[in-house]
Formats: sequence, structure tokens, C-alpha cells
Amino acid sequence: MSRSARTLWLWFLGVHLVVGVLSVVLPTDVHTAYEPWTSSILRGGPLLGVTESWVYPQLALVPMMAAWLLAWLGSYTIGWAVMVVAVNAVAFAILLGRRPSRARSRAGATWLVLIAALGPVGLARIDTLTVPLVICALLIALRRPGVASALLTVGAWIKIWPAAAVAALWVVLRGARWRIVAAAAAVSAVVALVVVALGGAANLLGFVGAQFGRGLQVEAVAATPFMWLAALGVPGYRTGFNADIITFEVTGPGVETVAALLTPLMAIAAIAVYGLGAWGAWRHARPTRLLPPLLLSGALVLIVCNKVGSPQFLGWLIAPLVVWTLWDRHAARTGVRLGVLALAVTQVIFPYVYGLISGAHPVGAALLTVRNGALVALLAWSLIRLVRAVRSAPGHRPDLSSCPSAPARHR
Repeated sequence: MSRSARTLWLWFLGVHLVVGVLSVVLPTDVHTAYEPWTSSILRGGPLLGVTESWVYPQLALVPMMAAWLLAWLGSYTIGWAVMVVAVNAVAFAILLGRRPSRARSRAGATWLVLIAALGPVGLARIDTLTVPLVICALLIALRRPGVASALLTVGAWIKIWPAAAVAALWVVLRGARWRIVAAAAAVSAVVALVVVALGGAANLLGFVGAQFGRGLQVEAVAATPFMWLAALGVPGYRTGFNADIITFEVTGPGVETVAALLTPLMAIAAIAVYGLGAWGAWRHARPTRLLPPLLLSGALVLIVCNKVGSPQFLGWLIAPLVVWTLWDRHAARTGVRLGVLALAVTQVIFPYVYGLISGAHPVGAALLTVRNGALVALLAWSLIRLVRAVRSAPGHRPDLSSCPSAPARHR
């Protein structure tokens, strides 16, 4: 192991030790939701996502149950933290390789910075386990798109957002589209068959329907002006706790209308972003230049146009930024800086001063404005980079290869 690799692994241990301890001692969903849910199942209660509808896809239950295998280390929460660190370590080793190049070392360092910026929520949510899975999938996507699609689809059945990465691969890798679709369909078919066999046919897609009845969460980007109205004491605007989905929402004149418009807006925005990516693929833009901004833009559309603004959503930005840094650190530099800002402010918001948010305090509204402003700026920047990737493409020419490979210096 080289000296630089040893240094990176020491930083890996240090960052995960600090963030991991914080995720254990501070209140998180691991303790307040995952442990009670799985404890109920172990006692013979309903099987979430199967015998009753659930807010998460069915495979999310697998890591939640698996954490009990490590609970002997002290508690379920500690077991979860150790499991997450172990999964991250495997992905980190794959990212660095046996003898990490400068590009891989920079990408690894970027990942550690982003983990530290997001803090404990980056380890103590189900979304955490999709990040290393997506990173590993993207590392092999240009050489083995079918395998990458399968990994991403597994991630999507844990938390839906990796489906956006599957869509990005399908758009960019024109010569491998049938493999991408076949792999995603095969994984989904296996999951569906298992769920149906267990008697959960009626709840197979329950996690999709669970999103439609939600209100406007206080952290959502679109909630920012309403949070200021509530913070300034404007009559009719306030925040309240929705016990059914364990989240705080803002209410007041116009809020329901905005919340209702966000879902179709997200769909329209996603179609526009992936349509732009498809144009770039048709013009034969280089995958290593087209894929990163398309991945990041797709993830950001799901965040910025969402009526939910949970802090763990910011973890979705990590994989695109890490892989972009690997392939083109100069192009990714501004995006990484905006990402670090958004993640760091998110850590301040949750869990440290969340009372200022849920209580609609002006300081809380100001923090949300900075964080959400950074997300909008990052989306605008990524769209600009996507347009540049499309415009710089050589134009429509016969494609002589079925699937391009990553640059040799980055393998």
C-alpha cells in the first residue's frame, strides 16, 4: 500500500469515527424509526412493505434487519453504524484500487469531505447505503453497463433515487440500452416475485402512493417563502408535525396548491433534463463528459422540485460529485464547492438546530434560505455544464462501438 493510500485510509477511519459516534449519540431515524419497525417485525408484527403499505421500497427492510446481526456490539444503533462504515469501506477500497492514481485519490478525498460536511445524517439514514452502491455501479458503468444497471436497480428498491442513475445510463450509453433495461427488469422481477410470493402484491408499489398524500415539508426548497411568512408571524402560516409520516410541514394559504404542483413540475423537469441528455448522446458527446452533469442534474431535480426536503436527500449528491471528480476534477470543482456548502448547512440544520426550523424561527428560515439557495445554484450550474457537454459534442455520426470505455488513466 502506497503512502498516499495509507493517508487516505487514516482519514477514512478518522472521518467515520467522528461522524459514526455522532450518529450513535444524537437522535436519528435509526433509533426512532428503524429499530422500532424491525423490533415489531421480530416480535411477529406486520411485515412492512408486504403485509402493509410502507413509505420505503421493500429492499430497504433488508439492511434494517441486518443491523440486528451487529447489535451485540452494544445496541442496534451501534450495529447500524458499524454496518454502514463497513459498506463504505468496501466501496472506498474499490474506488481507490490497489494502487490509487491521483484521480482516484482525489475522488476518495472528495468523498470523505462530503461525508464530513453532511455529518451524522449521512450515516444514519437508509439513503446512506445507496451511496456506495451507486459509486461502485458508476465506476463500472462504461465497461459493464448491465451489471451497473443491476446494482443501481437494487439501490432503487432500497431508496428510489438511484432509478435516476439508471435513466441516465440508458440515455447516455446508446449501444447498451437493451442490457441496461434487461438488467433493471430482471432485478425488479425478482423483487416483485418475492414480495408477491409473501402475499404483498397489493403493497408492491405502496411506497409510490405514499408520497402523493404528503404536504409541503418545512425543509423543501419550495417551502422557503412560506417558512419566512411563518417566521415573520404572518397570520395563517405555521409549522406542524405530521405524526403519520414523522415530519414537520408548513401550512397556510397557497401551500397546498404549491405542493400539488410540485409533482408534475418534477416530472416535466426530469423529462427536460433527460431529453437534453438524449440530445447529447445522439450527438455522440463523450460519456465521461455527458454522464456526470446528467447524473447530478437528475438527482437535483428530484430534490429541488420535491415537496419533501429531508436532510438525507443531500446524500444523493455525493455519488455524482465523487465520480465527476474522478473523471474531470477541473470541471467538477465548482460543483463540489457548492455541494460542500449545501451539505454543511444541512448538517447545521439537522440535527443541531432543527428546533429553529420546526419552530419557524427567523434564524432557521435564514439557514434554509442559504441551503436551498445553494441547491438551486448547484442545479443551475449542473445544467449549464450539461448544455456545454451537448454543444461540444462532435455531432451525429455513425457509432462504431457499442459501448465506450472509460479513459485508461482513470481505470
